[in-house]
Amino acid sequence: MYKELDPLLHSQLRLSIVSILMTVDKADFIFIKESTKAAAGNISIQIKKLQDAGYIKVEKSFKNNYPNTTISITKKGIKAFEDYVNNLKKYIHPQR
Repeated sequence: MYKELDPLLHSQLRLSIVSILMTVDKADFIFIKESTKAAAGNISIQIKKLQDAGYIKVEKSFKNNYPNTTISITKKGIKAFEDYVNNLKKYIHPQR
């Protein structure tokens, strides 16, 4: 009845990042930092973990001579998020 929750998404910050990316086409690092209110170093670590899992795509470029990191969710990331939410619903409403 209860399925294991994806440990990668069970982290509050990683779940926040993926949740943000589910609502936009792409987001830059500053937007994620401001939205989550997390430290830049912590965000970088969590983005790397999500990227290594294939859940997000990271693009690095320059904008007005400043480094710019843009992140978007992949099809694998969308599926993982949807599965996580559906599995979590079964914990909340086990009879449904």
